[in-house]
Amino acid sequence: MRFVIVTGMSGGGKSTAMRLLEDIGFYCVDNLPVPLIDKFTELLTVPNTEISKVALGIDVRTDQSFSQTERILRTMRQNGMVFEVLFMDASDQVLLKRYKESRRMHPLCTPASSRVEEGITREREILKQIKKEADYVIYTSKLLTRELKEELDRIFVKNEEYNSLMINILSFGFKHGIPADADLVFDVRFLPNPFYIEELKYLTGNDRGVQDYVMGYAEAGIFLDKLTDMLQFLIPNYMKEGKYQLVIAIGCTGGKHRSVTLANELYGRLKRQNAGYGVTLSHRDI
Repeated sequence: MRFVIVTGMSGGGKSTAMRLLEDIGFYCVDNLPVPLIDKFTELLTVPNTEISKVALGIDVRTDQSFSQTERILRTMRQNGMVFEVLFMDASDQVLLKRYKESRRMHPLCTPASSRVEEGITREREILKQIKKEADYVIYTSKLLTRELKEELDRIFVKNEEYNSLMINILSFGFKHGIPADADLVFDVRFLPNPFYIEELKYLTGNDRGVQDYVMGYAEAGIFLDKLTDMLQFLIPNYMKEGKYQLVIAIGCTGGKHRSVTLANELYGRLKRQNAGYGVTLSHRDI
């Protein structure tokens, strides 16, 4: 029996994760009342059950109920119940944006305090312990649904080792500002700019002509080799320190040619390494 507790920040992608787990054969139960969790887990231990994979979704509703949930989970572990915890998260800015787009109230908002920001802050405080103890933490701030599916398949289908680090490679243009969430920023404006080549001006780093032009300079390959070498040193140490998300930003002037080309190349290199972390790619200013 594989038993997974799915929890996390409201708006962090828990419902999507539950749907994807259902697609790969999990029997999914969401928003089960706290007093029924004990009874539900007892049913999972019935001999000869046909259910082999179960996912239980748990939400934050009130401080008291989630404290009760944490006590129940501790008791389950003490009684020998084996389960894994999947924690879904996103940045506060992304969570706030999702709430504004959906026009929903945060579950911890009250008539006296209806600000979503306050609800998010309270929820983080309530969930900090279960996040700390979670087996898997997935950040969905820059994650597409298909990329989330790949991560869940890697954990629950392929049973590959998971280190809870999601690397986001982001191209950008300096004239539009440095990304606020970047952990590492690299400037590739030392390379010749395809913008000044008439036939390349209106293309991007996703087009073969621009890629050939940029990568035709030896400096581009040397830069990638040195950057890859540095990341091979940094990433295991970030994992050791328990870092969940790493945003690597590569910038050029406009964010359309050089940065896009090199971000694509770096993404391919890290993806091929398959070293126990997730990798995503996005182009902010394309």
